[in-house]
Amino acid sequence: MRQFRSWTEEEKQYLQDNWGALSKKTIAKNLERSLNAIDVMKNKLGLGAFLENGDYVTWNQFLIAIGHDSGGYKMISWVDNRKFPIHRKRVGNNTFKVVYIDEFWKWVEGNKDLLDFTKFERNAIGKEPSWAEEKRKHDFERAEKYITTPWTKQEDEKLKRLLKQFKYGYDDLSKILRRTNGAIQRRICDLGIKERPVKADNHIKWTDEEKKILMELIVSGYGYELMSERIGKSSKAVRGKVYALYGSENLDKVRSTI
Repeated sequence: MRQFRSWTEEEKQYLQDNWGALSKKTIAKNLERSLNAIDVMKNKLGLGAFLENGDYVTWNQFLIAIGHDSGGYKMISWVDNRKFPIHRKRVGNNTFKVVYIDEFWKWVEGNKDLLDFTKFERNAIGKEPSWAEEKRKHDFERAEKYITTPWTKQEDEKLKRLLKQFKYGYDDLSKILRRTNGAIQRRICDLGIKERPVKADNHIKWTDEEKKILMELIVSGYGYELMSERIGKSSKAVRGKVYALYGSENLDKVRSTI
């Protein structure tokens, strides 16, 4: 008869840390245990299947669901700086990080710009609120228009050539390079380029109808580049009007006040 082998605290911690991040087969292989043994200990630790309890998921399960493989940056940017609602659940002598589904969606509604809805499927993190589909639509539209991969040497050279002509503004460069205004601005600084885009004329008055459309687009989750195209004004002009009307350029903060 095969002798029962007790679980060490290190093995339990490994299971908790990797549940949802690695396949059950891989975890079993790395721990040199059977799939049944993994299931038994998983239940003892209260990990459950993904969204099985409909109430919370582990931090690792959550990261996998939203299309991320590492939570180091998120712990700082989201949890520490933006008060992301993360909790520690204790089962017996074990503690692990969990995310409650309802708290997550309340937090996202005030931080829409931080999450890219193209990276995860509908209802991957529980039932989605009514505004989520519109946000996903905008994110897919943005992904089709703009490149988000690292800049290539050819792109850097093209950016330098265009700037030396002194006839392109940020919006012009954005259309040519298929990069957002913010990405172009950061790249210019990273490369130490002295030349700057031509300033756009942002002194044209806004009509009441344009202001109304601006508010509707903000509420719907649009970013500055897409709002610029919808309204027909430069991104800088849109950003300036948002600040003038609401006292902040942070669209998530503005949405919470509208």
